[in-house]
Amino acid sequence: MMTLFLFSAPSAVKGFVSAAWRSAYVVKFLPVMNKDWKTRLIHTDASIPEGFRSLAPPTYRGSTVLFSGAAAVNDTWNQYEAGYTYGLYGTPTALELAGRICELENGYRTLLVPGGQAAISHIDFAFLKAGDHILVPESVYTPNRRFSSQVLSRFGVHVTYYPPDAGAGIASLLRDNTRLVWCESPGSITMEVQDVAAICAAAHRVGALVAIDNTWSAGVYFDAFTHGADITMQAITKYIGGHSDLLLGSITVKDQATWELLGHTHQFIGCAVSPDDCSLALRGMKTLAVRLRAIEQSALAVAQWLAGRPEIERVLHPALPSCPGHEFWKRDFTGSTGVFSMVFRRGIAKRQVEAFVNTLELFKIGYSWGGVASLAVAYDFHGAANRADYGPRLVRLSIGLEEVEDLKADLERAFEILDAHWDVPIKGVELPK
Repeated sequence: MMTLFLFSAPSAVKGFVSAAWRSAYVVKFLPVMNKDWKTRLIHTDASIPEGFRSLAPPTYRGSTVLFSGAAAVNDTWNQYEAGYTYGLYGTPTALELAGRICELENGYRTLLVPGGQAAISHIDFAFLKAGDHILVPESVYTPNRRFSSQVLSRFGVHVTYYPPDAGAGIASLLRDNTRLVWCESPGSITMEVQDVAAICAAAHRVGALVAIDNTWSAGVYFDAFTHGADITMQAITKYIGGHSDLLLGSITVKDQATWELLGHTHQFIGCAVSPDDCSLALRGMKTLAVRLRAIEQSALAVAQWLAGRPEIERVLHPALPSCPGHEFWKRDFTGSTGVFSMVFRRGIAKRQVEAFVNTLELFKIGYSWGGVASLAVAYDFHGAANRADYGPRLVRLSIGLEEVEDLKADLERAFEILDAHWDVPIKGVELPK
C-alpha cells in the first residue's frame, strides 16, 4: 500500500473524490488491480490521447451519471444548477441542442421532450390543475384539441374553444380561473394568423399565461416572447430536424419561475429524449437558414401560381392577402415557411380531391411536414361557428427542396386529369361522372 498527497496522485484517483476531500485529506490508494479479462471488458485501464476537436458536437449516450463521491449523489432535475445527475434529464448533447433552440427563440431556458405533442401535454400538466380554465383556438393542431377535450377534461380542467381571430376580443372569454391561453399562429390546416400581442395583453390582465405553438415559424420568423408569450413550443421533428428522420419537441420559457414549474413536472412525467435524435437535430440546425430560405421562395411561387388556377377558390398562405389574419403576418413575422393550404372550387366532390392528391408523384402523402420532400394531405374540414366550412375541398401542402418548376408540373398534371377525365378511375379512386 502506498500513501501519496493528492497533487501527485493519478487523475484516475482524483476523479473519484470531492473537491473538499482533495483539499483537506491525504488519499490512500492501492496499486492498479490485477483484473480478469472479463472484468476489464467493463472496467478498462486502456487510455486514448486527449485533445480531439471536431466541428461535429459529440453524442453523449447514458442513463447512469457517475458522481464524484457518496455525498454528491442527488436526484436533482435542474442540471444547470446541480450538474449532471441522471440521463433522464439530458446528456450534454441534449443540453446543447436545448441551449441553441433557446438562443434562437430569445428565451430563458429550453426543455426537450420526445415530440411536439409531448411538449403540448407537458405545458398543460405543468401549469394547470383541477378547477382551472383553459382557452384553446378553434384552429389548433388536432391532437392538442383532443388532449384538451379528452384528457384535461377528465382531470377537472374546463376547456373553451375560441375563434382564432378573436384578438383583443378574447377578453370576453377570460374568467377568474383562466390559467392558460393557447395560441397557434398560423393555425393548423386553415392557417389563420392570430393577433398574439392583443391576446397576450388580455390574458395577462387576469393573470393567465400564454403558450404558443411556434412550429410553423421554426422559432425564428416570429419572436413570440417579444409579442408577449410566456411559453413557446415547437415540434423539432419539423423544420429544425429537417429530414423527416427524428421525433423531438421543445418547450422554451421566458423566466426562472416558469422554468421551475416546468422542470419539476418533467421530472415526474419522466419523458427522456434520445441523444442520437438530438445529434441529428443539431446537424439539422446548421442548414436551417438555407433550407428555410429556399423553402420560403418555392412555397410563395407555388402558392401564387395556385392562386391563379381556375380550379382553386382560395389559397391559405399567411403571406398572401387571401389568408385570414394576413395583416398580422405582415406586421409580426419576418418571413414565411413552406406549409399552406389550397381550397378547391365549390362543387368538387371528396373523391375527386382524393384522386387529385393520389395523382401527384413528387408530392408524397403523409404527416410531419418540414422535411426536404414535398407533401400533400387532403382534409374533410368542417368549420365551427364563425369559421369557414370548406368541407372536403381543402388540401394542405408542405413544400420541400425540389425544383419549383417540377412541383408546378406535378400539380399541373394532376389538374389536367381532374379537368379532363372525370370518368376515369385514378389509382383506385372512382371519380363521379
